[in-house]
Amino acid sequence: CAMCLPVTVTPFNIHELRQLVANGPLEWPGAMYIIRGDQSRIDLRYVRSKNDIVLEYGWTVERHLRDDDIVLFNRQPSLHKMSIMGHRAKILDWSTFRLNLSVTTPYNADFDGDEMNLHVPQSITARADADNLMMVPRNIITPQNNRNVMGIVQDALLGVRFMTLRDVFIEKADFLCAMMWISTWDGFVPAPAIIKPRPLWTGKQLFSMICPKINYRGKSKNHKDDPKIKDPFNYLDSEVLIHNGTLLTGIVDKNIVGTSGGSIVHVTWLQKGWEETRNFMNQIQAVVNFWMANVSYSVSISDTVADADTIRNIQSALNEAKDKVRNIMAKAQSGRLTMMPGKLLMESFEMNINEVLNDARSTVGKSAQFSLKERNAIKGTVMAGSKGSELNISQIIACVGQQNVQGKRIRYGFNQRTLPHFAKDDLGMESRGFVENSYLRGLSPQEFFFHAMGGREGCIDTAVKTAETGYIQRRMVKAMETVMARYDTTLRNSRGCVMQFLYGEDGMDAQRIEKQTFDSYDYSQSKFREAYYLDLSSEQIGRTHYIVSKTNQLGYFMHPLVIESCRNDPELRMLLDEEYEQLLRDRVQLRSIMACRGAGSESDASTYLPVNVDRLIWNAQR
Repeated sequence: CAMCLPVTVTPFNIHELRQLVANGPLEWPGAMYIIRGDQSRIDLRYVRSKNDIVLEYGWTVERHLRDDDIVLFNRQPSLHKMSIMGHRAKILDWSTFRLNLSVTTPYNADFDGDEMNLHVPQSITARADADNLMMVPRNIITPQNNRNVMGIVQDALLGVRFMTLRDVFIEKADFLCAMMWISTWDGFVPAPAIIKPRPLWTGKQLFSMICPKINYRGKSKNHKDDPKIKDPFNYLDSEVLIHNGTLLTGIVDKNIVGTSGGSIVHVTWLQKGWEETRNFMNQIQAVVNFWMANVSYSVSISDTVADADTIRNIQSALNEAKDKVRNIMAKAQSGRLTMMPGKLLMESFEMNINEVLNDARSTVGKSAQFSLKERNAIKGTVMAGSKGSELNISQIIACVGQQNVQGKRIRYGFNQRTLPHFAKDDLGMESRGFVENSYLRGLSPQEFFFHAMGGREGCIDTAVKTAETGYIQRRMVKAMETVMARYDTTLRNSRGCVMQFLYGEDGMDAQRIEKQTFDSYDYSQSKFREAYYLDLSSEQIGRTHYIVSKTNQLGYFMHPLVIESCRNDPELRMLLDEEYEQLLRDRVQLRSIMACRGAGSESDASTYLPVNVDRLIWNAQR
């Protein structure tokens, strides 16, 4: 390791530094240079007997980098604050940088040959700055849009979804081994979910052991907003409920521990601080990766093969799309095609064709996804959010779809045809870039050529946009590099000109504010009364909102005698009426405050606040 850190010789470290000097520049940990009091430099590579050197207080020894030294890590292009962050070094063999997978997201880094830069702060003040401002856990939340810029990714994200499925059970030996990966384990082993015939623990229990002590509710990727399903303990298991760190229901996936606002990572950082968030992210990866190594997971070619019925459905949908395209072509050639408002005949024709082709791809894609079982390996990665999308599944199994260049179907080249293999003036699907085959079946030569045309356009756009956006950003940086916040709360440039009287016009820390929705903001008077007025004469008093018995009746959460006493209490009636009147006044005040946001936002029921009111009330209820 040739990177050095200057250390001043003091009575407290002189013995340690003597040993480093004795080790020399070739043995780690050692030292490279000594700087005397007169600033003259001794290069230890050329000193024969290093034991002859007598260190004195006040000299500086430039020692090798060691474990837990603070370093700065950067990847170009540096487009935001999180492109350079502080890390603690871990010295390993070989000449490659290694870093946690979750940190690759803000760097936009992957492992296909990326180059990164490592800087070693050379003074105590620089190290203090890096430690208090630039360390990775302190920058988990981005001020750009108030969400966590780091989350669980790749195999850990895939594993945590499968681990928290409702039907996952863990044997005693495996559960105890997994607990050994929890650095904050307090020695308490939870009771097994199943005792007989042998003790079994659930994956949810294992997740609860590493979850921070927070109250949380969220929705998984497979959640469906069905008004008929009101019970959070429904068969979909898609509503995530965590009470004081215990996962009660729900499947943990990208929505819950990924890089999205309102995730567990985000809430933990806001409520428990960056240290607790760091521990959570470290432990979830360690425990889940251990569990996955024992359970195993692999994707094979069989995961991409649909059954015979699905293949027939796909072919039938494509044949139906071909027939529709032929009908549209016949109408256009006979002058019977209806022109769309403000469009020419050819534009109307192309829009009709695109609508048919998009519908066909959507239909065959849904058919392909429906054919895959829940335990399909590719579908598992998509549902977890760790890799791929539904479009990828449909292109692998069903059909690749229409290829576009400059937002339109493939245009004619020479002699009014796209390729020599097609007739002149052919407006059909195949000749204008529709790829009927899937990646599994393989593309024909013509389809492969059209597919390459679309891919080349993407490469060109990427190269051009990179240069343009880079230069735009540079100009913005040069224009605003002298603007800074002053002690009088104003933002001024180097000449003292005021840019803003208050940072962001509200003076709030962008890392701390959250977008919040007030449902009652746009309620009608009758809906507001239905939601918030408690009518003691109603039959619904004391009843749950979901069915709790086999008789399909709503259950009671209050005893009938208690309900009767409430109905006969005039003081309680008066208090409830006063509360409702206060809620009405509060809503009027809320509307008057939110009306100041500017034209066009009057109907928007959401706003940004530094305190999450909904979560505050929910935590108090818990």
